[in-house]
Amino acid sequence: MFRNLCKNLSPAAVFALAAVSCGGGAEAAQPQIDYTQYVDQYIGTGDHGHVFMGANVPFGLVQLGPSQITQGWDWCSGYHFSDSTIVGFGHMHLSGTGIGDLGDISFMPVIGDVKTTTGQLPDPESGLYSFFSHESEDFRPGYYKVHLDRYGIDVELTATKRAGFHKYTFPASSEAKVVIDLSHGIGWDEPTEGYIVQESDTRVSGYRYSTGWAKDQKIYFTAEFSKPMKNFTVSDGLAAKPGTSLTARNTYGQALFDTEEDEQIYIRVGLSPVSIDNAKANLAAEIAEWDFDRVAGDALAAWNHQLSKIKVEGASEVDKRVFYTAMYHSMIAPSIFHDLNGQYSGSDAKIYEDDSFVNYTTFSLWDTYRAAQPLMTIIHPELIHDISRTFLHIFEQQGKLPVWHLVGNETDCMVGNPGIPVLADMILKGFDIPVDRALEAMTTSALLDERGLGLLKQYGYIPFDLDPDHETVAKGLEYALADWSLAQVALKAGDDDTYEYFNERSKSYRHYFDKNTGFMRGVSSTGQFREPFNPFHSSHRIDDYTEGNAWQYTWLVPHDVPGLVELFGSEEKFVEKLDSLFVVQGDLGAEASPDISGLIGQYAHGNEPSHQVLYMYAYVGQPWKTAPLVRKVLTELYHDQPAGLSGNEDVGQMSSWYILSSLGFYQVEPAGGRYIFGSPLFDRAQINVGNGKVFEIIAHDNSAQNIYIQSIKLDGKDYTKSYIDYPDIVRGGKLEFQMGPAPSQFGTALQDRP
Repeated sequence: MFRNLCKNLSPAAVFALAAVSCGGGAEAAQPQIDYTQYVDQYIGTGDHGHVFMGANVPFGLVQLGPSQITQGWDWCSGYHFSDSTIVGFGHMHLSGTGIGDLGDISFMPVIGDVKTTTGQLPDPESGLYSFFSHESEDFRPGYYKVHLDRYGIDVELTATKRAGFHKYTFPASSEAKVVIDLSHGIGWDEPTEGYIVQESDTRVSGYRYSTGWAKDQKIYFTAEFSKPMKNFTVSDGLAAKPGTSLTARNTYGQALFDTEEDEQIYIRVGLSPVSIDNAKANLAAEIAEWDFDRVAGDALAAWNHQLSKIKVEGASEVDKRVFYTAMYHSMIAPSIFHDLNGQYSGSDAKIYEDDSFVNYTTFSLWDTYRAAQPLMTIIHPELIHDISRTFLHIFEQQGKLPVWHLVGNETDCMVGNPGIPVLADMILKGFDIPVDRALEAMTTSALLDERGLGLLKQYGYIPFDLDPDHETVAKGLEYALADWSLAQVALKAGDDDTYEYFNERSKSYRHYFDKNTGFMRGVSSTGQFREPFNPFHSSHRIDDYTEGNAWQYTWLVPHDVPGLVELFGSEEKFVEKLDSLFVVQGDLGAEASPDISGLIGQYAHGNEPSHQVLYMYAYVGQPWKTAPLVRKVLTELYHDQPAGLSGNEDVGQMSSWYILSSLGFYQVEPAGGRYIFGSPLFDRAQINVGNGKVFEIIAHDNSAQNIYIQSIKLDGKDYTKSYIDYPDIVRGGKLEFQMGPAPSQFGTALQDRP
């Protein structure tokens, strides 16, 4: 959606203002094209997309946006397109997750009395909610606006990395209020302690402690009002939980004002995971003045800078909206979790001071190791130093690499060791990472006894009858690909013993393969496959798979496709089974996870374990079969409506798959950087790969009919491989596809396969 900000300035003028007067530094050198015009934040707010709606900047701590009264799976981000209520504007939100949390430090402008409530949801009689309509919403990256029907108040929001900026336009009233709500969060979140103190007639500060998906979350804030408060009251809206001695205090604050018609009150809010003092310092540094339009212009310019890292041409306007919205969604997280003075809260809840790197959080690694992290190594190489050091510090503080890290907490969500392939991928691609230190972190993480690893060490696989947590096939396959990634780093480091051990353990996937049925199946401690067996059936959290079935998990061997082919007995049998995946129909059962969505046959694009499958044809010399499937997914399972995602966004993974695939390639192996060709959607793309280098992609004669690669040139020379290596992308240059309407022999020769 195209919205004008900064007192009706054009977008170009906004960018110029940001560059000239906002002290934007390196990010102020903006491209002439307004790429933000293609971002539609409604995409993914419907169906099961679970995306964030509101104002933020790339990779910021703050995601400032509305939270709605409804709670449930489709409200994991706090907002769903189907809803018409708002209970507050929280400063922290998740985007695309399957579990709800955060919603912290919520502000709500109201008129009249508001009763504080206990419990997780506001009471509709409390006055702390309003209806709204989508017609009153206005948004662009870094900016959000809505009208609160109940109170006749217009709300406008913008943000920096560590601070939020509110603009409220009130009607005439002697009972205009701003409620600071520390009681209510999103999803699993429950407050454990809250504190608000009035420091002057224009400043309040405090903190919120909570538990939920993140078991021990602490966030501190300070808020400055542009107008002195007539009165400020605090109240306790939370009783002590039964069986505990922890009592929240002062969990609501109410600032009272007299307002004239259309009077505007501004609020600047700084956050910190460390202290109130740090929140004040962050706010003073990032929003020093009361110029809302300038901050919104800076946020818009920051987004345009990041979106311009890939410039696409050709295809339709719908495709461009989907593409740049995907770019936007891919940069909501990871989130900065480090104050400007160098302090941050570690995984052990201790406060550290280290300005040698920037600490991050919100790592949905089971999802993002597949595409989001490989995309980051191409277009955000400047972040790799900080992300890799964050991983290593997390290891030092909690004794293992991150699994699913949220606001400094290890949630242990999902299965496997996904931090290992992410770190390995960075190392194998040549980034400056201390290999010995990283290898220690990976090896230690892989040799723990938790989450089925002890059984894996004992049996060579994870027996379903001995693991009380189920999902043993999914665990085993994920551990195998992580072990392979670790082995490649050991090989690079010259550690032969470690390489041999983990390379052999990476083949443990073979234990789960049943040659009689051609599926990966649960295996008992005596070596028997689980019976009865139905390859279609799925029981969420209580069977051998994680949010999937045997049809989907049989292909989760991205690190050793030739080895998987060997298990089938021949390439012909492998291809026959793979072909069947996209046409076979069956009943998943009433207990199946809703994440199994975006189905083409039994291929489930809505959930990550399927994401590499379309590209596996290249490994058996039939790369042309990828083209129609990729195009089908790109054009049918992604679109520019609220239900435009086929599954959870999963913190950038769903969008990153689209970005890479629409450019014409995808990294199948979990680490190392071989990107397999598919079918480029756009006629031309220019990718800024850092260090002043650009990788240009041109698809000649590309169209909805001409979807098959006929030939390729790399820097003007014939190129016959069905994949491209990471170094050939990031050194810059030109990749040219010649497209056609029928399959060709391109990439079919044995020597040209990955």
